[in-house]
Amino acid sequence: MKRSILALGLLAALPFAATASDLSYSYVEGGYSRVNGLGAKTDGYVVNGSIAIGAGFHAFGGYEALDIDRARVDADSWNLGFGYAHSLNQSTDLVARLGYSKFDLAGPLGINLDGESYFSEVGVRSQLAPQFEGYIFAGYERPDGGGGDSYGRIGGQYNINKSWGLIADVKFGDGVEQYFFGPRLSF
Repeated sequence: MKRSILALGLLAALPFAATASDLSYSYVEGGYSRVNGLGAKTDGYVVNGSIAIGAGFHAFGGYEALDIDRARVDADSWNLGFGYAHSLNQSTDLVARLGYSKFDLAGPLGINLDGESYFSEVGVRSQLAPQFEGYIFAGYERPDGGGGDSYGRIGGQYNINKSWGLIADVKFGDGVEQYFFGPRLSF
């Protein structure tokens, strides 16, 4: 099943032969994340990055360290994947991404739980104004050995200058929302 999800995503990207727009797919960002809907205060930090690796393609990855206060649990996760951006015009891209995620939950009394999942998402990313970029994605995540969940993501970036920006992102689905805010360095 894992291979079929990855193969389907790659096949979907093949018909797109145009290069990406003027949007940058090479960046590093970090910041604060908060999750609502888990029944306890859950927050922490996130570090993400992406690098353009050819005409329209990019690789991305990230690390997240969250604390679930009431349960005294630490939740660490990382992800890695590839994406493709097809230019719709000079300021808007259609983006498809495939990735792998691994998580580890550590709690009191030596409790340790880990797992992995695969995800795919497709969406639109656009430079809406000279200093503002926005995006919207629909995604599907399937844990290894479990049922899958659909989610949505919406976000934007205020560009302070060509290199620096402030990013805000909301991921929502199945009664849980995750909010992220922080600076981004594009190169």
